[in-house]
Amino acid sequence: MKMEYEEYRDLYNSLNCTEDIGKLEARGYDHQLLETLLTQKTSRDVKKRFYTVKKKTPQMLREWKKGTSLMELSKKYLFPPILTAMFVFMEDGASKKEFWSYVREPDQLNDVTAAELREVISNDLVYSTEGNEKQRQRGIWGEGLLQEWLDGQGISYRTENDLRGEFGKTPDCLLDEPMMYNGRKIHWIESKASFGDNTEFRFNCRKQLSPYTELFGPGVVVYWIGCLDDLECPPGVYVSDISILQNKLETIKEEE
Repeated sequence: MKMEYEEYRDLYNSLNCTEDIGKLEARGYDHQLLETLLTQKTSRDVKKRFYTVKKKTPQMLREWKKGTSLMELSKKYLFPPILTAMFVFMEDGASKKEFWSYVREPDQLNDVTAAELREVISNDLVYSTEGNEKQRQRGIWGEGLLQEWLDGQGISYRTENDLRGEFGKTPDCLLDEPMMYNGRKIHWIESKASFGDNTEFRFNCRKQLSPYTELFGPGVVVYWIGCLDDLECPPGVYVSDISILQNKLETIKEEE
Protein backbone atom coordinates (compact mmCIF):
# COMPACT_ATOMS: atom_id res chain seq x y z
CA MET A 1 0.00 0.00 0.00
CA LYS A 2 1.06 3.56 -0.68
CA MET A 3 0.42 6.02 2.12
CA GLU A 4 0.16 9.78 2.34
CA TYR A 5 2.74 11.39 4.58
CA GLU A 6 0.21 12.81 7.09
CA GLU A 7 -1.28 9.38 7.82
CA TYR A 8 2.17 7.80 8.01
CA ARG A 9 3.43 10.48 10.42
CA ASP A 10 0.48 9.99 12.77
CA LEU A 11 0.87 6.21 12.65
CA TYR A 12 4.64 6.34 13.18
CA ASN A 13 4.31 8.72 16.14
CA SER A 14 1.67 6.47 17.73
CA LEU A 15 3.96 3.42 17.73
CA ASN A 16 6.24 3.40 20.77
CA CYS A 17 5.94 -0.11 22.24
CA THR A 18 4.50 -3.53 21.43
CA GLU A 19 1.25 -2.67 23.26
CA ASP A 20 0.58 0.04 20.66
CA ILE A 21 0.43 -2.57 17.89
CA GLY A 22 -2.78 -4.08 19.25
CA LYS A 23 -4.39 -0.67 19.72
CA LEU A 24 -3.67 0.38 16.14
CA GLU A 25 -4.60 -3.03 14.73
CA ALA A 26 -8.03 -2.52 16.32
CA ARG A 27 -8.32 0.62 14.19
CA GLY A 28 -7.89 -1.47 11.03
CA TYR A 29 -4.14 -1.29 10.38
CA ASP A 30 -2.29 -4.38 9.15
CA HIS A 31 -0.31 -6.23 11.84
CA GLN A 32 2.73 -6.74 9.62
CA LEU A 33 2.80 -3.04 8.71
CA LEU A 34 2.68 -2.06 12.40
CA GLU A 35 5.42 -4.52 13.40
CA THR A 36 7.63 -3.31 10.58
CA LEU A 37 7.18 0.37 11.40
CA LEU A 38 7.87 -0.22 15.09
CA THR A 39 10.97 -2.25 14.22
CA GLN A 40 12.29 0.53 11.98
CA LYS A 41 11.52 3.21 14.55
CA THR A 42 13.16 1.22 17.36
CA SER A 43 16.30 0.48 15.37
CA ARG A 44 16.72 4.14 14.45
CA ASP A 45 16.23 5.27 18.03
CA VAL A 46 18.83 2.76 19.27
CA LYS A 47 21.40 4.05 16.81
CA LYS A 48 20.72 7.60 17.99
CA ARG A 49 20.61 6.99 21.76
CA PHE A 50 22.73 3.87 22.38
CA TYR A 51 25.69 5.58 24.05
CA THR A 52 23.52 8.14 25.84
CA VAL A 53 21.57 5.37 27.55
CA LYS A 54 24.67 3.26 28.13
CA LYS A 55 26.16 6.04 30.27
CA LYS A 56 23.23 5.61 32.65
CA THR A 57 23.90 1.91 33.32
CA PRO A 58 25.45 2.42 36.80
CA GLN A 59 22.21 4.14 37.83
CA MET A 60 20.12 1.42 36.14
CA LEU A 61 22.00 -1.31 38.00
CA ARG A 62 21.44 0.43 41.35
CA GLU A 63 17.72 0.67 40.61
CA TRP A 64 17.58 -3.00 39.63
CA LYS A 65 19.37 -4.06 42.81
CA LYS A 66 16.74 -2.09 44.78
CA GLY A 67 13.88 -3.98 43.14
CA THR A 68 12.99 -2.19 39.90
CA SER A 69 12.40 -4.89 37.27
CA LEU A 70 14.25 -5.02 33.97
CA MET A 71 10.98 -4.38 32.14
CA GLU A 72 10.26 -1.35 34.31
CA LEU A 73 13.75 -0.02 33.55
CA SER A 74 13.14 -0.51 29.82
CA LYS A 75 9.96 1.57 30.01
CA LYS A 76 11.56 4.23 32.23
CA TYR A 77 14.55 4.75 29.93
CA LEU A 78 12.52 4.22 26.73
CA PHE A 79 14.97 1.62 25.46
CA PRO A 80 14.45 -1.90 24.02
CA PRO A 81 13.97 -4.48 26.79
CA ILE A 82 16.77 -6.85 25.80
CA LEU A 83 19.33 -4.08 25.30
CA THR A 84 18.33 -2.59 28.66
CA ALA A 85 18.86 -5.98 30.30
CA MET A 86 22.21 -6.35 28.52
CA PHE A 87 23.43 -3.03 29.89
CA VAL A 88 22.40 -4.01 33.43
CA PHE A 89 23.94 -7.50 33.25
CA MET A 90 27.21 -6.22 31.82
CA GLU A 91 27.38 -3.46 34.45
CA ASP A 92 26.94 -6.24 37.01
CA GLY A 93 29.98 -8.09 35.65
CA ALA A 94 28.63 -10.38 32.93
CA SER A 95 30.32 -10.47 29.53
CA LYS A 96 28.27 -9.89 26.38
CA LYS A 97 28.73 -13.57 25.48
CA GLU A 98 27.43 -14.64 28.90
CA PHE A 99 24.42 -12.34 28.60
CA TRP A 100 23.34 -13.78 25.26
CA SER A 101 23.74 -17.30 26.64
CA TYR A 102 21.25 -16.29 29.37
CA VAL A 103 18.88 -15.00 26.70
CA ARG A 104 19.05 -18.39 24.98
CA GLU A 105 18.75 -20.29 28.28
CA PRO A 106 17.25 -18.20 31.10
CA ASP A 107 17.13 -21.29 33.35
CA GLN A 108 20.84 -20.74 34.05
CA LEU A 109 19.74 -17.89 36.34
CA ASN A 110 17.88 -17.91 39.64
CA ASP A 111 14.10 -18.12 39.37
CA VAL A 112 13.37 -14.43 39.91
CA THR A 113 16.00 -13.16 37.43
CA ALA A 114 15.06 -15.86 34.89
CA ALA A 115 11.41 -14.76 35.07
CA GLU A 116 12.43 -11.12 34.53
CA LEU A 117 14.56 -12.05 31.54
CA ARG A 118 11.74 -14.10 30.01
CA GLU A 119 9.44 -11.08 30.39
CA VAL A 120 12.05 -8.93 28.64
CA ILE A 121 12.44 -11.44 25.79
CA SER A 122 8.68 -11.74 25.23
CA ASN A 123 8.32 -7.95 25.02
CA ASP A 124 11.20 -7.25 22.61
CA LEU A 125 10.02 -7.14 19.02
CA VAL A 126 13.38 -6.26 17.52
CA TYR A 127 16.32 -7.73 19.45
CA SER A 128 14.92 -11.05 20.66
CA THR A 129 15.67 -14.28 18.79
CA GLU A 130 12.03 -14.39 17.70
CA GLY A 131 12.20 -10.77 16.53
CA ASN A 132 15.35 -11.41 14.49
CA GLU A 133 13.74 -14.49 12.94
CA LYS A 134 10.61 -12.54 12.01
CA GLN A 135 12.72 -9.95 10.21
CA ARG A 136 14.66 -12.69 8.40
CA GLN A 137 11.45 -14.45 7.36
CA ARG A 138 10.00 -11.17 6.05
CA GLY A 139 13.04 -10.80 3.81
CA ILE A 140 12.67 -14.37 2.50
CA TRP A 141 8.95 -13.80 1.94
CA GLY A 142 9.58 -10.65 -0.11
CA GLU A 143 12.26 -12.24 -2.28
CA GLY A 144 9.96 -15.22 -2.83
CA LEU A 145 7.14 -12.96 -4.03
CA LEU A 146 9.46 -11.24 -6.46
CA GLN A 147 10.87 -14.46 -7.91
CA GLU A 148 7.42 -16.06 -8.23
CA TRP A 149 6.20 -12.96 -10.09
CA LEU A 150 9.11 -13.06 -12.52
CA ASP A 151 8.98 -16.85 -12.96
CA GLY A 152 5.24 -16.64 -13.68
CA GLN A 153 6.00 -14.36 -16.63
CA GLY A 154 8.82 -16.54 -17.90
CA ILE A 155 11.38 -13.78 -17.31
CA SER A 156 14.95 -14.92 -16.76
CA TYR A 157 17.17 -13.25 -14.18
CA ARG A 158 20.12 -13.81 -11.90
CA THR A 159 19.80 -13.60 -8.15
CA GLU A 160 22.15 -12.05 -5.62
CA ASN A 161 23.61 -15.51 -5.00
CA ASP A 162 24.20 -16.05 -8.73
CA LEU A 163 26.06 -12.73 -8.93
CA ARG A 164 28.12 -13.03 -5.75
CA GLY A 165 31.74 -12.08 -6.36
CA GLU A 166 31.04 -10.75 -9.85
CA PHE A 167 30.17 -7.18 -8.84
CA GLY A 168 30.77 -4.96 -5.84
CA LYS A 169 27.03 -4.58 -5.22
CA THR A 170 24.27 -6.80 -6.54
CA PRO A 171 20.45 -6.42 -6.64
CA ASP A 172 18.09 -9.22 -5.65
CA CYS A 173 17.20 -9.83 -9.30
CA LEU A 174 19.27 -8.69 -12.28
CA LEU A 175 17.23 -9.21 -15.44
CA ASP A 176 19.00 -11.11 -18.21
CA GLU A 177 17.38 -8.74 -20.69
CA PRO A 178 16.10 -5.23 -19.97
CA MET A 179 12.31 -4.95 -19.75
CA MET A 180 9.68 -2.19 -19.70
CA TYR A 181 7.87 -1.43 -16.45
CA ASN A 182 5.16 1.26 -16.52
CA GLY A 183 6.71 2.69 -19.67
CA ARG A 184 10.23 2.74 -18.24
CA LYS A 185 13.18 0.59 -19.17
CA ILE A 186 14.59 -1.36 -16.21
CA HIS A 187 17.50 -3.76 -15.67
CA TRP A 188 17.09 -4.85 -12.05
CA ILE A 189 14.57 -5.23 -9.22
CA GLU A 190 15.37 -4.94 -5.51
CA SER A 191 13.12 -6.52 -2.86
CA LYS A 192 12.64 -4.70 0.46
CA ALA A 193 10.54 -6.24 3.25
CA SER A 194 10.36 -2.85 4.96
CA PHE A 195 8.26 0.29 4.77
CA GLY A 196 9.68 2.84 2.34
CA ASP A 197 9.57 6.12 4.22
CA ASN A 198 11.96 8.99 3.52
CA THR A 199 14.64 7.78 5.95
CA GLU A 200 14.57 4.19 4.69
CA PHE A 201 14.52 5.22 1.03
CA ARG A 202 17.41 7.69 1.35
CA PHE A 203 19.49 5.06 3.14
CA ASN A 204 18.67 2.40 0.51
CA CYS A 205 19.47 4.82 -2.32
CA ARG A 206 22.84 5.76 -0.89
CA LYS A 207 23.92 2.21 0.01
CA GLN A 208 22.40 0.19 -2.82
CA LEU A 209 19.98 1.65 -5.33
CA SER A 210 22.04 4.50 -6.79
CA PRO A 211 25.13 2.25 -7.08
CA TYR A 212 22.96 -0.28 -8.95
CA THR A 213 22.02 2.36 -11.52
CA GLU A 214 25.71 3.14 -12.06
CA LEU A 215 26.53 -0.54 -12.56
CA PHE A 216 23.49 -1.82 -14.45
CA GLY A 217 21.20 1.05 -15.45
CA PRO A 218 17.73 1.95 -14.13
CA GLY A 219 15.65 -0.38 -11.96
CA VAL A 220 12.80 -0.78 -9.47
CA VAL A 221 12.78 -1.17 -5.70
CA VAL A 222 9.71 -2.90 -4.28
CA TYR A 223 8.66 -2.11 -0.69
CA TRP A 224 6.39 -5.05 0.09
CA ILE A 225 5.10 -3.62 3.38
CA GLY A 226 4.25 -0.28 1.75
CA CYS A 227 5.78 3.13 1.07
CA LEU A 228 5.06 6.83 1.01
CA ASP A 229 3.30 8.01 -2.12
CA ASP A 230 5.59 10.99 -2.73
CA LEU A 231 9.15 9.69 -2.44
CA GLU A 232 11.68 11.76 -4.39
CA CYS A 233 13.49 9.29 -6.60
CA PRO A 234 17.00 9.85 -7.94
CA PRO A 235 17.53 9.31 -11.68
CA GLY A 236 17.10 5.70 -12.70
CA VAL A 237 15.41 4.51 -9.50
CA TYR A 238 11.68 3.72 -9.54
CA VAL A 239 9.53 2.67 -6.58
CA SER A 240 6.63 0.25 -6.23
CA ASP A 241 4.74 -1.51 -3.47
CA ILE A 242 3.05 -4.93 -3.45
CA SER A 243 0.73 -3.75 -6.24
CA ILE A 244 3.57 -4.58 -8.65
CA LEU A 245 2.21 -8.14 -8.57
CA GLN A 246 -0.86 -6.92 -10.47
CA ASN A 247 1.31 -5.71 -13.35
CA LYS A 248 3.53 -7.39 -15.90
CA LEU A 249 6.85 -6.49 -17.41
CA GLU A 250 6.87 -5.94 -21.15
CA THR A 251 9.54 -6.76 -23.66
CA ILE A 252 11.29 -3.85 -25.36
CA LYS A 253 10.10 -3.47 -28.92
CA GLU A 254 12.86 -3.26 -31.49
CA GLU A 255 12.99 0.00 -33.40
CA GLU A 256 12.00 -0.41 -37.02
